[in-house]
Amino acid sequence: MSESSSTKTPQSLHQEVQEIWDGNAAWWDEYIGPEGNDFHRLLVAPATERLLNLRPNELVLDVACGNGQFSRRMAQLGAQVVAFDFSRNFIERAKGHTTEHVDRIEYRVIDATDTDQLMTLGTGRFDAAVCNNALMDMTTIEPLASALGQLLKPGGRFVFCVSHPCFNSTGCRKIVEEEDREGELITTYAIKVSAYIEPVASKGVGIIGQPAPHYYFDRPISLLFNTFFRAGFALDGIEEPAFDRLADGRRTFSWSNYPEIPPALIARMRLI
Repeated sequence: MSESSSTKTPQSLHQEVQEIWDGNAAWWDEYIGPEGNDFHRLLVAPATERLLNLRPNELVLDVACGNGQFSRRMAQLGAQVVAFDFSRNFIERAKGHTTEHVDRIEYRVIDATDTDQLMTLGTGRFDAAVCNNALMDMTTIEPLASALGQLLKPGGRFVFCVSHPCFNSTGCRKIVEEEDREGELITTYAIKVSAYIEPVASKGVGIIGQPAPHYYFDRPISLLFNTFFRAGFALDGIEEPAFDRLADGRRTFSWSNYPEIPPALIARMRLI
């Protein structure tokens, strides 16, 4: 891990992570709203829904559910949902937004890095699990991987979305270059990668203007997938969604200006 977190004990680092998210929860919820922002609605949700491929009345676990946006979407699609987050403030926001399909969603305050808490959800109970944009916020993912191997039914699937480890991490820099090509000004958007292999923990901004920066725990793809392989999962599907070229790039460094570079990696793991 990076110098910014190396002097902290795992317990103190985790406590700080939780305190930051509790402090940011209300602002994030008000900013993204009950339906989610463009990043979620245009990139994450469609790909996640395709890979999850929900069937009516399946029981699905929503890991680190935040304000419950995707929990409500899954309930709308006919699933029964158990959703949890370690931020009590996020769970209260999620409950407040849930006015439809209330009988289909159960919200709980659970820490995804705590094996004992995870196992209270019930062994062999779930058809599927999902985790949108949260694995990179967790100090450790081993307890979740191990627990999911027990919480899911045989053949159960786990779909997760993370910031793309290759193109959207603290080791990456967005670049814009302008070229005069025979009298025509050409703008090229690119990504510069200076670090990737070594796991790193450092603070960053998820949304411009948030009250406090939060920790990102960057893991290379090999470490990410191998953690779940060791827990009995196989890779069963993958998508790398990018914004359409016609997306409105209101900021120079908006991801919508980088249509050839995926800011998110979405994978389906299946228990074998």
